[in-house]
Amino acid sequence: MTSSYLLTRQSQTRTESPVGSLLVARHGQSTWNAQGRWQGKADPELTELGEQQAQDAALHIGDISGVWASNLQRARVTASIIATAKGLEVNIDERLSERDAGEWEGMTRLEIEDGWPGYLAGHKRPNGFEPDESVAQRGIEALTEILANGGDGRILVVSHSGVVRAIERHLGVAAGQLSNLGGVVFHLDALGELTIGERFMLLDAAKVEITTPKQI
Repeated sequence: MTSSYLLTRQSQTRTESPVGSLLVARHGQSTWNAQGRWQGKADPELTELGEQQAQDAALHIGDISGVWASNLQRARVTASIIATAKGLEVNIDERLSERDAGEWEGMTRLEIEDGWPGYLAGHKRPNGFEPDESVAQRGIEALTEILANGGDGRILVVSHSGVVRAIERHLGVAAGQLSNLGGVVFHLDALGELTIGERFMLLDAAKVEITTPKQI
């Protein structure tokens, strides 16, 4: 399924409801994505490919009424590239930032397996690692507020894989790997609760490389 088809279908679904939709996407490829390093709260910049991915996403996202982003530059710059192409400004919310990776920040999978044998296989995490419950809670609060105040338009939110996947798990959805500029559609139900839709991809694989960091 192509991104344009998926996003068009989501837009058509939205017109049947007075509330809008959020397209919550992972940022473009960062330097640490390319190196296979767990980023956490660290702030590596986008690669040249990551900037190209953001430019391609701007061509395929369709009409949007607003843009929000994490305060971390890999998300903020991705959002800025898309927002500029759409004549919009970027709103920043720190609640959309990546989880704290604690002692694993900046490490590759091999380095983690060497330093913490069995942790990854046993789904254990190091000191200082922000748990899913905390990530999901702040993420859901931010997305709910953005939707509640966003009218009936389609709003882009550029965040992080850890945030999106924590929210997916909290809402009972299997959270597989998320590609750069891939994401999930969210809505509010009649009670004002956040509900989850389908995943999407904003990139055209015929025009730009699609990257899926899998270090963890």
